[in-house]
Amino acid sequence: MSKASPSSFLSRALRAALLVAVFVSCAFPVVLGVKAFVARAASEGASASVLMSVTQGIALFGGVVLLWHVVLYARYRHVASVRDEELPELTVIVPAYNEGKQVLKTLRSLQASDYPREKLHIVAVDDGSRDDTWTWIERGAREAPDRILALRCLENRGKRAALYEGMARARGEVIVTVDSDSEVLADTLRNLVSPIVRDAKVGAVAGNVRVLNREAGLLPRMLDVSFTFSFQFVRAAQSEVDTVMCCPGALTAYRRSVVDEVKDEWLAQTFFGKPSTIGEDRAMTNLILRKGFTSKFQANAVVRTEVPVNTTQLARMYLRWARSDVRETFVLSRFILKRFRSGSSWGARLIFSWSALRWMLTPVAAAWAITGLAAEPGVLAAVLGGVLASAIMPATLFAHSRSMQGSFWAFPYAVYAFFLLWWIRPYALFTPHKSKWLTRDLPAAPAPVALRIERPTAHVRPAAGAAAMLARVRDSAHGFRAEPARAVTASRAAS
Repeated sequence: MSKASPSSFLSRALRAALLVAVFVSCAFPVVLGVKAFVARAASEGASASVLMSVTQGIALFGGVVLLWHVVLYARYRHVASVRDEELPELTVIVPAYNEGKQVLKTLRSLQASDYPREKLHIVAVDDGSRDDTWTWIERGAREAPDRILALRCLENRGKRAALYEGMARARGEVIVTVDSDSEVLADTLRNLVSPIVRDAKVGAVAGNVRVLNREAGLLPRMLDVSFTFSFQFVRAAQSEVDTVMCCPGALTAYRRSVVDEVKDEWLAQTFFGKPSTIGEDRAMTNLILRKGFTSKFQANAVVRTEVPVNTTQLARMYLRWARSDVRETFVLSRFILKRFRSGSSWGARLIFSWSALRWMLTPVAAAWAITGLAAEPGVLAAVLGGVLASAIMPATLFAHSRSMQGSFWAFPYAVYAFFLLWWIRPYALFTPHKSKWLTRDLPAAPAPVALRIERPTAHVRPAAGAAAMLARVRDSAHGFRAEPARAVTASRAAS
């Protein structure tokens, strides 16, 4: 880890003190409000006292967990980047479906990386897109024929299968995944892989996800602040206990030797007897943790990703994430309470316990909010006060770690999310079996454009094990037809 200067230490101490103060200012009125609401019901039955005790206990536990996160965040430091000669050979996999021209921008950002040219390989996989995605992938491959391998699946099989194709063709000690709607900075890759180089126990490293299309509207601006809290703050705290719960598909580095051990199980994962086609990043993180490795967060490994610009798209994305969270929280419960790795795991168990408790309380909280507001419309003002208070911490965090300008978007986002997105978690809790991707469908699209290339493309079989695995998992459930030998087109296009 990099050494902190006295001024840096003072800055972190002040940040910790500030965030503790923010936490107290947020939690105190909320606890008082809940206490007053429950006390009001005391005259209606003796069970209210029990409800009061339970509510206060949960609020206290949540407050302790949040305060603990604040302390961990203040303590967090990213791992210093290693020298060029220490950097490992790696393969970046970019799966794409109906992404259009953005995939070319993604590939160009990777090509511009400050990473030794001979150690960087890129595999771009078109997962049966129905738009012009393949055209842009081919163009990117022509720009860097010695670096980019372009793979084309003639039918859409899902992001997990597309990643598997790339993994099977990976070279080097590290595999990096980057979403096709994302762009990395010049130093992102070298910063991202450094924890794996420095610590043999690290199996996965999560990058720092920020918003790419911030100027596209009010919603992206609000999400930029929200992402800073939910991704940077939460993952930095989790990293301090060696357990980042979800290393995101937008940017994650994996130790390839571990991926090779679990990728077949990962591909064949099912939920309630159906193939798991969502939550591939969280699922891979779970498998790596189960193997006894740690997962870390690297704040200086930044990726900028496109986010939804309207409520419908955002709700679909959040719903997919929430369903994945339900599934993988259940999977995590099978080993997290056991001795799954050497060293202390109490931090991982505390994070899991709070996450599981929040899911269990989701329907209760939704019912309480609906019935409470229906019975006592006057409660709305107190609730809105609590909602606005909850935005103080994200706003403060954004102002400190990014800039003061724009931090105020945390407040309208808190109100927006409360009124328009509150239903997502309860609905996800009761529909985790649904696996539709939701955000990549096209209403009507032509077949992929036929390409003119200067050198004939070579046709290769799907990655060893992939076709058989997919056939076994999907045939019975969805009438899935295993891809024929020419299902994947691979090309290293000539300039």
